Amino acid sequence: MAVKRMKREGGFTLVELLIAVSILSAGLLALGSMQVSAISGSAYSSNVTEGSTLAADRLEKLLSLPYTHADLSSGAHVDPSPPAGRTVSWNIVDNAPLANTKTITLTVQWTDRAIQKSVSIERIIARML
Repeated sequence: MAVKRMKREGGFTLVELLIAVSILSAGLLALGSMQVSAISGSAYSSNVTEGSTLAADRLEKLLSLPYTHADLSSGAHVDPSPPAGRTVSWNIVDNAPLANTKTITLTVQWTDRAIQKSVSIERIIARML
């Protein structure tokens, strides 16, 4: 009598394949979501960096002016030619916090996805006697 040996079939079953594809799909969706968040965060960081750089540049220009210049007079001022999409303004307070000083508060504003964003820098300058 001949004994028949059964060959064991190798490979994956359809259920195993479906589970593997499901796990892979979930991982790829998570990766895509992470990429969207990274791109959004990068765009926000770029806007804040651009605003901060613009504020520092405008403040340096104000600091290079003579103490009695009209742009350093007490009150609110607005940059007449800001970069597109930005608003640059500054406020000067005389004799604050001490006599013969001016406090400059410079603000750069922009709109990002219908939300108003801003960067402010404050600096105190003294009259050189």
